[in-house]
Amino acid sequence: MPDAQSVHPHLAGVLAPVRSEDDFELEVIGCIPDALAGAYYRNGPNPQFDPQGPYYGFLGDGMIHGFFLEPGKAGGRARYRNRWVRTPRWQAENQAGRPLFGFLGAPSDPSVANVPAGSANTHVVYHAGKLMALQEHSEPFEVDPEGLERGAYMDTGGKFTAHPKLDPETGELVWFSYFAGPEPFSNLIDYGVTDHSGRIMRRDRFAAPFASMIHDFMVTRQYVLFPVLPLTGNLQRALKGLPPVAWDPHQGAFVGVMKRNARVDTIRWFEIEPNFIFHSMNAWVDGDKLHCEVTEFPQPPLFPNADGSPGRPTEGRLTRWTIDLAAPTNHAKREPIDDLNAELPRCDERRAGLPYRHGWYVANISNRNPLAPDAVAHIDLKTGKRTQRTLDPGDAAGEPVFVPRAGSAPEGDGYVIALVHRAATNRGELLILHAQDIAGEPAAVLKLPRRVPAGFHGSFVAA
Repeated sequence: MPDAQSVHPHLAGVLAPVRSEDDFELEVIGCIPDALAGAYYRNGPNPQFDPQGPYYGFLGDGMIHGFFLEPGKAGGRARYRNRWVRTPRWQAENQAGRPLFGFLGAPSDPSVANVPAGSANTHVVYHAGKLMALQEHSEPFEVDPEGLERGAYMDTGGKFTAHPKLDPETGELVWFSYFAGPEPFSNLIDYGVTDHSGRIMRRDRFAAPFASMIHDFMVTRQYVLFPVLPLTGNLQRALKGLPPVAWDPHQGAFVGVMKRNARVDTIRWFEIEPNFIFHSMNAWVDGDKLHCEVTEFPQPPLFPNADGSPGRPTEGRLTRWTIDLAAPTNHAKREPIDDLNAELPRCDERRAGLPYRHGWYVANISNRNPLAPDAVAHIDLKTGKRTQRTLDPGDAAGEPVFVPRAGSAPEGDGYVIALVHRAATNRGELLILHAQDIAGEPAAVLKLPRRVPAGFHGSFVAA
């Protein structure tokens, strides 16, 4: 059998897993700012065993990488700890010493027929005193924020999302799930709200125009928006030997709009040109108009076409969608904002769902490797000015996470955390950049003694 590293590009290079759980003291270059007293957590797929059969980077076991930061004398102190997310799936395979689940989490051994297949590998979010490892199609998995080892699934009443939205004004967590219900690849979507104390206020179900993979959605102070784009799920297609999840632009593309406190049967559907987004930066309201900044792809990379042919490589661009609620036609408009090949956008989350000015994202300047962006960018949406920090050849940048200088600081006044891979040393560094001068001298650089695999999303949690 061919070596898995040569077969699966998502198990090679910057995506290659690490197979140890470690605790390191980090070398601190510069000074850890007082605002960063706390912990930065990053999640990502890291299979404990080489997978059997087809594999995508979305499927590996979750691994939390925790950076525990203590500002102080001599630049401060930084500790690192990484642990697999100990889901029932991980526990079963760990005890067996071999993989027990196959493609898309399907059990490959009868001993795990009743074991949840979720791997909690996409995001890590703190809400109502709980640190949650998240993956779409699974309940949130609560993790011990210090040791990262103890944990259990929470009960939200069904599937969840990797991209809930925290309302900075109410403390509510707003979330959804797609392919909801017992049937595979259904067109049902669940919409839910958890209050600031962790109590689930609602979970309601509605039907979308078709079954669509929806990785992220948008929330404003008053509205919630569901992008139903033609990355479709289809059981009948799968039974014919064609891809179960595939690009099918003939289905059209829609954005469902609903007031956050309204019934789901009030959703209004707006048409948009077929495209795909993995992530949104933010959304906000201006009178009768809803604006959403997203990283938009002409079609989703990494996914095949509905006829089974390979999808074509595409690049993401920061784009603004505008929906005019007062317009006579139900059609969303699109406007390019930036020309960089961009992904993983973030904002100052104190302005989440509100009018805002500053955003950060990763970009691929050299286009050497679409899975390894080599720059971090900042955009001022008021002036249109963009600045970027381009890494050395072969280096790769992770998602930028904003941390304010203080709770009362103006929007965008603070720091951006970005985990990067240094090709020359095959080691990781955590960069602490000045948020509006990301190309300038970092506030601090935290050096690891080994590499950290490229991953997905993270959060900073103040001490």
